[in-house]
Amino acid sequence: MNPVPLVLDLRSYDRETRQHQHDYHQLVLPVSGELVMQIGSREGRVHSSQAAIISAGEDHAFAGATGNRFVVADIPVALAPALERLPAFIELDESISHYVRFLQAELEQGGSLAVRRQMLLLLIELLGERHERIPGIDRRVRAAQVWLDAHLDQPVTLAQLALVAHLSPRQLTALFREYLAMTPQQYLLERRMQQAWRLLESGDLSIQRIAERVGYNSLAAFSDRFRRHFGKSPRYFRGAGHAAEGPGATAS
Repeated sequence: MNPVPLVLDLRSYDRETRQHQHDYHQLVLPVSGELVMQIGSREGRVHSSQAAIISAGEDHAFAGATGNRFVVADIPVALAPALERLPAFIELDESISHYVRFLQAELEQGGSLAVRRQMLLLLIELLGERHERIPGIDRRVRAAQVWLDAHLDQPVTLAQLALVAHLSPRQLTALFREYLAMTPQQYLLERRMQQAWRLLESGDLSIQRIAERVGYNSLAAFSDRFRRHFGKSPRYFRGAGHAAEGPGATAS
């Protein structure tokens, strides 16, 4: 069987009601208009402040109003296994709504697949943050997450983190892959860049201070990592006219 590709694009839907299922997760994020959906036994609408999460294999039906547009992500199950534990309909706060607008702008301009992948992974992480009480996550993984979130500005080793979780480094890495589909180092990178984006958006700190807040003593190293993660420099997110700015990654 061929692997399911990652797809992230802009779509519109007509008024005709359609019903189907697919073997990948799907995120439907609002840009304009409204989409009426039934996901399994749950009914709801995707509109300005609410998105939909469709788990792989779940029956769903939908019909759109005139003039609708959505950012839609088709996500391989292995890339984001935790999505199936999130609600079918999820409220979007202002921070995530800004990021959806950022995604829209990037899709309209046409970005590389690598950049889109990083953007999507970050969005999934942001959605998971808003619903931290996801059932089923291993308490040792959660303990490691909490500790990492509190030490974004400090050097961190896998051995040090494993002690926090009362696991061997190998066991901890395996559990992170199982529950979060990423290694502890990748998680740290994502969290650091998310924090960098938030600090850039607030506009209160210099980029040098932001770099230090997320574990980089070198501004050049921080800027290089940020650019590789998003395809754009930190200054881009400070520029005029970029109201919808996006989150980021972490240090190597």
